[in-house]
Amino acid sequence: MTIKKKLLSTKILAAGFFAASLAASPVIAKVSAEKAAELGKSLTKVGAEKAGNADGSIPAYEGGLTQAPACYTGGTFLCNPYPDDKPVFTITADNYQDHKDKLAKGHIAMFERYKTFRMPVYPTRRSAAIPDFALEETVQNATSTTLAKGGNGLLGFNSWGYPFPIPNDGVEVVWNHIVRYRGQSARRLTGQATPQANGSFNVVLFIDEIAFRRSLKDLKKGEDENVLFYFKQKVKSPARLAGNVLLVHETIDQVKEPRKAWIYNAGQRRVRRAPQVAYDGPGTASDGLRTADNFDMYNGAPDRYEWKLVGKREMYIPYNSFKLDEKGVKYKDIIKPGHLNPDLTRYELHRVWVVEAKLKQGTRHIYGARTFYIDEDSWQAGIIDLYDGRGNLWRVQEAHEMQYYNAMVPWYAMETVYDMQNGRYLALGLENEEDDGVNFDWQTKKIQWKPQALRREGRR
Repeated sequence: MTIKKKLLSTKILAAGFFAASLAASPVIAKVSAEKAAELGKSLTKVGAEKAGNADGSIPAYEGGLTQAPACYTGGTFLCNPYPDDKPVFTITADNYQDHKDKLAKGHIAMFERYKTFRMPVYPTRRSAAIPDFALEETVQNATSTTLAKGGNGLLGFNSWGYPFPIPNDGVEVVWNHIVRYRGQSARRLTGQATPQANGSFNVVLFIDEIAFRRSLKDLKKGEDENVLFYFKQKVKSPARLAGNVLLVHETIDQVKEPRKAWIYNAGQRRVRRAPQVAYDGPGTASDGLRTADNFDMYNGAPDRYEWKLVGKREMYIPYNSFKLDEKGVKYKDIIKPGHLNPDLTRYELHRVWVVEAKLKQGTRHIYGARTFYIDEDSWQAGIIDLYDGRGNLWRVQEAHEMQYYNAMVPWYAMETVYDMQNGRYLALGLENEEDDGVNFDWQTKKIQWKPQALRREGRR
């Protein structure tokens, strides 16, 4: 039986876990027109199962959250569209064994380490939605996009859409996450905290800016064709780091053309190339708690791992996390010892793609293996379990997803990386005490993404 037929099998979906293991080497092949015809029918246009599950705990997909709720009055901060929702039940350290079949190994480890860790499970809301033009490009990609040699790039790819709505293997699923729709451009003021074991923390504030290549109207024909997006991160505070700027030109095939990165050091007033901003290079101001490719849950070239599509299963993942992004909530009320405040988190039952990544022989990375749990409706990684070189669970990543209904963008309210060995964690996405949230209407030009502009950006 083919993977496609298995995905469409209601019986197997009801069982909660299906699809046999696939070969790790990528299949460089397009989806047939017959399979692609299911997009918009039994499958949504992004490739998710349109039907709900057998017991109704996962509802049918009805288009997602495409209209702002009545409570939204404009601006970059969003109101909670589901204010009356209450937890159906709560998973705790005392009862997690009853729910193990729907928990990631990382979450099981969290329950075993922290008696205070809880997962309030709310009714499932399939809120993810993207604009029509991105949906149409996704349908086109189903029969046009293929993997470059080794699975390290994309050919025939329309970049507003997902490349592989009906994936053949693990690396295709991960590519859907890497290049997923996140709007055309965005600017945000965001905070990162790395609390001590007792909960004490300081916040590092960044100004993040991102522009996807196709959003720049002044690019010349053929210019930067292998670039997916441009990214800039400026440190605003504390004073000892303020003015440092990172610039990235994110290429699609990073083996053929490695990611281009530059750093401006405000103290030295110098711009330097930054090849360390890749793979397991240290994340900015992260106290060693995340790597460069932990940002946005996972980014960059997939060439150092062998990828295996395990299948699909129903799992509790962070979702519709509007409470974590609420304007005015104090950071001290979000950041707690060991983990985020469970009173502000929300988990839901969703179907996820499960992909295992194993480090290739002859390559190096501090993570010997990773297990990805990727939401079927948004193609965003909701949870990633990270293992050390000895095969021990080391870190657990969570993405607290939310639908930015003001821009038709599924993204994250917050990302966390929990270190199960030293008891510390990193939280990225704090903006509640700032003046603005994510601005998806921000406009930019190519000149702003040249290394020569970094000195001006880095003035304190």
